[in-house]
Amino acid sequence: MIQGAHVLLYSNDPEADRAFFRDILRLRWVDAGEGWLIFKLPPAEVAFHPSEGDTDQVHAEHPLLGGVLYLMCDDLNEAIASLKAKKVKCSRVMTAPWGKVTTFKLPSGGKIGLYQPQHPTAINLRSK
Repeated sequence: MIQGAHVLLYSNDPEADRAFFRDILRLRWVDAGEGWLIFKLPPAEVAFHPSEGDTDQVHAEHPLLGGVLYLMCDDLNEAIASLKAKKVKCSRVMTAPWGKVTTFKLPSGGKIGLYQPQHPTAINLRSK
């Protein structure tokens, strides 16, 4: 029944952030019309965390759960070096019980996370 997921990121400068995903992260994309790029993401997983307040984001007149995006990598130091070579600055690396984590800014000023998991992941599970 479910064949994929579509993640929405709200941006103060969507055109610049789209260019970043296209040109810096080099993610494949389709143009849905008028320059509205939709990117192919790597395999993904979802986890539900307890909230610390309102979690709703209104979209299409419906209150939907808000979220946070972390891109996952096998080697955080290598990923940071690759981004640095493209003039992308990452925050200080922190070690959490669940992995090594950093963040980086998109051209809009919004930030996304990048981490090397140290927990079991679901990204390689096969569908039933």
